[in-house]
Amino acid sequence: MAAQGTRDQTPIGHIEIPVSFPLATDQIRLPQLPEEDDSFDYSERTQWIRAAVLGANDGLVSVASLMMGVGAVKQDMKAMLLAGFAGLVAGACSMAIGEFVSVYTQYDIEISQMKREVMKGNGGSASEEEAKKKKLPNPAQAAIASAIAFSIGAVVPLLGAAFIGQHNVRMLVVALLASIALVVFGGIGARLGRTPVINSCVRVLIGGWMAMAITFGLTKLIGSAGLEM
Repeated sequence: MAAQGTRDQTPIGHIEIPVSFPLATDQIRLPQLPEEDDSFDYSERTQWIRAAVLGANDGLVSVASLMMGVGAVKQDMKAMLLAGFAGLVAGACSMAIGEFVSVYTQYDIEISQMKREVMKGNGGSASEEEAKKKKLPNPAQAAIASAIAFSIGAVVPLLGAAFIGQHNVRMLVVALLASIALVVFGGIGARLGRTPVINSCVRVLIGGWMAMAITFGLTKLIGSAGLEM
């Protein structure tokens, strides 16, 4: 009776609000953070990234090494610049032709494979076939990208040597500018392809140093052996 009386003495207008506390076993839902869009297939960039980065690195390393080799036996600025310019023109043409032939061969192989799949009945609709053809590499674009990239890379050591008269300073500037450009090209290629930047830069830089050092050393050795230029 006492308990019943107690319940009856509840004030009028009193509202009970049920409160529940989460148990330790309940999962706490955290707000979802926006995730990076990984739906883009970066492998689609492979063709033009490879052509551009390879062309720039080849132009830079080839012309810088050529100029370092000529500078090892001749102190004439004109000889270094002429050798570098000849390397720029020859290298750009070689890269463009080689890239065009290589990519066109790959293009023919892909087209032949698509035709075989259609003959076997494994091909898709006309729209799917057209979409596949659009994803195929373009030989002309790859060739142009290689030639332009090679020329851009080759211009760096040429500009570095064109305005410096003292031979030793000129050689040092060519090597320094080539090293900086190698790091930049390696970083650009890594960023575009979403690969580790430091590893790419170090790899490209060491390769360029080796090419310049070997060219300089062998040319100096041959020049010191008494061969006339």
